[in-house]
Amino acid sequence: MDGWNWITVLLIAVLVLSVLQGAKRGAAGSSRQLLALGLEGAGTAISILLAWRVTQWASPLAGDWLVSLGIVIPSGELNVWQQLYYTFITSLRDFSLMRSAILFVIAYSSIKGLLNRIALPLLNIRLGDAMRSPDQASASQWASAAVGGAIGVATGAVRGLLLIAGLMVVGALFPDSPVSAQAANSPLYRQGAERVITPLTGNMLSRLPVFTQSVQTEMDQILKRKYEVLDAHVPEDVASAALEITAGKETDEEKAKALYQWVGTRVKYDWEKVRLYEEKRIWKEQTPEDTFLTRTGVCIDYSRLYAAMARTVGLDVKVVTGLGSDGRGGTGSHAWNEVYLGEKQTWVPLDSTWVSSGGNWFNPADFYKTHIKEA
Repeated sequence: MDGWNWITVLLIAVLVLSVLQGAKRGAAGSSRQLLALGLEGAGTAISILLAWRVTQWASPLAGDWLVSLGIVIPSGELNVWQQLYYTFITSLRDFSLMRSAILFVIAYSSIKGLLNRIALPLLNIRLGDAMRSPDQASASQWASAAVGGAIGVATGAVRGLLLIAGLMVVGALFPDSPVSAQAANSPLYRQGAERVITPLTGNMLSRLPVFTQSVQTEMDQILKRKYEVLDAHVPEDVASAALEITAGKETDEEKAKALYQWVGTRVKYDWEKVRLYEEKRIWKEQTPEDTFLTRTGVCIDYSRLYAAMARTVGLDVKVVTGLGSDGRGGTGSHAWNEVYLGEKQTWVPLDSTWVSSGGNWFNPADFYKTHIKEA
């Protein structure tokens, strides 16, 4: 029968079980359960709304305060705890989604806890009573069971709508998943989604994929921040080499080009590292000094070594991640650098990994036809 898939059956089962549960508890017990469910839902909604308001107000203030502290990642060698601290505190300062998420969790937990401690006792609601108290409100057990079952319909409807809302979140985040396809073919799901959830939430759920992409982008930036903290200390051998390579170079562009040529021609691409990751999901982490000493690495290793050497000679440089052309009409994950040229007052891109493939990859006019930055 059209529309009778497992999601339809699940929604009907939730309703039937709620009716049976209500009939078993009777009128008074079911009333208490429904009231408790309503109060819990209202408390959660109020806590989310207030926490969101608090977060909107507090996040910019917290960001400004962290900026005012003037935190700078030390150039000396850091232990594990210091690395974690500087990664966390600078990410908290610079990445608004991370800061807002932490503030929201703190605000929500505090407000919800306050409501549970103050509001519920004042209303004399004890959630356990809904499960344990005998039904004393009706003289007839049959009448009480009938009323309890009717109340169970309302309880089941609330539970079903919560389930539909959860499925809508899954559909928004994973539109091509089997769950989304099954939900779209369920008439009960469509009725609840179109008539109740969508009018209540507006376009909030439809914006979830964009929000999720923003979170993923920020997580990638936090990962790069970890590298910045790790790479802030430049070993003496790497620093000495950078100074030797750029000796006699007067401008930022001359220094940047010299390092680009050196890294690109001295480091060999590590195809074995790629194979281990693609076939066995084993990632061989390495520092810029590891790359300098072994003269092997992949694009992120080239880029981190270039950044470490460039900073040693006073250049402002970034490690950029995104997609790079694979030469066959497709793209793959890639990393490169951007360096600031003071004399030209502009950032320019360069890709030392691709030096061995030929061509000029130091600020060519068509660089971003083959490289796509992360959003």
